[in-house]
Amino acid sequence: MKLKICGLFRDCDIDYVNEARPDFIGFVFAQSRRQVSVKWAEAMRPKLKSDITPVGVFVNEPLTNVARLLNENIIEMAQLHGDENESYLRELKSLTSKSIIKAIRVLSHQNIEEAQHSIADFLLLDNGAGGTGVCFDWNLIGQVKRPFFLAGGLKAENIAQAIKETSPYAVDLSSGVETEGKKDRDKILEIVRRMRNG
Repeated sequence: MKLKICGLFRDCDIDYVNEARPDFIGFVFAQSRRQVSVKWAEAMRPKLKSDITPVGVFVNEPLTNVARLLNENIIEMAQLHGDENESYLRELKSLTSKSIIKAIRVLSHQNIEEAQHSIADFLLLDNGAGGTGVCFDWNLIGQVKRPFFLAGGLKAENIAQAIKETSPYAVDLSSGVETEGKKDRDKILEIVRRMRNG
């Protein structure tokens, strides 16, 4: 089971994940209280341990901007949270060989069914409210026939249940490893401990 810690925006956040060693981390380039600049991400990238994959989070970003960050190796994967359609994904894939994660707002089972045929490499299933720390109804997931990231309201207290009920490829945490809106070293280490030790 893989783990992603999303929304790093301080230099010390890089230190925390380097110590904890999640599989993925997320840099949010979209408008958000966790938004980072390209310049900051570029400066942090060499400091990140080589076995941690950096993911860029975007909302309706111009294709060329996303492709540039991927092709310059500032990020290794793009996570798209906006209205990006299949033609956007196709064009982005023509510009880069890196993987694409498409976020799906899960309001009904139909949202997942429609997403099953996407050319994205991975799906990310979320409540669609954007960083609210609230879970969606996991019963809506059913049988997803492709690898997906599970996001939305995950924290140490519910992570085992989430994994058991949904069998995701990876779990994605942000507010669940924060205290007062900032990444919390102890919470990150604890979630990794729980994930690794079962």
